[in-house]
Amino acid sequence: MKLILAIVSNDDSAMVSSGLTREGFSVTKLATTGGFLMAGNTTFIVGVDDDKVQQVMDIIAKHSRKRSQMMPTSASYGVGLYTSFPVEVTVGGATIFVLNVERFEKV
Repeated sequence: MKLILAIVSNDDSAMVSSGLTREGFSVTKLATTGGFLMAGNTTFIVGVDDDKVQQVMDIIAKHSRKRSQMMPTSASYGVGLYTSFPVEVTVGGATIFVLNVERFEKV
């Protein structure tokens, strides 16, 4: 058995959730925040048998798309002089961890 932790952008969260539940997977969702962009994410927790891992990963990949976004940054030009300029960053997609489960019980 495996435990899948998938961190997905909030923009893709609803589609990932409905895709997983439509295929019969039990999913737990946690609201999380990324450290770099401080953007809202959803972390999905899914416990599956080993042979279902690829199916879950395919569903997540199908509904999580990468996109470019302009983010403001600031630069300092000496004492007290700051300017802000936009920088293009890639956001979205999914970060997926697959962990071995030593023991599973449902009580």
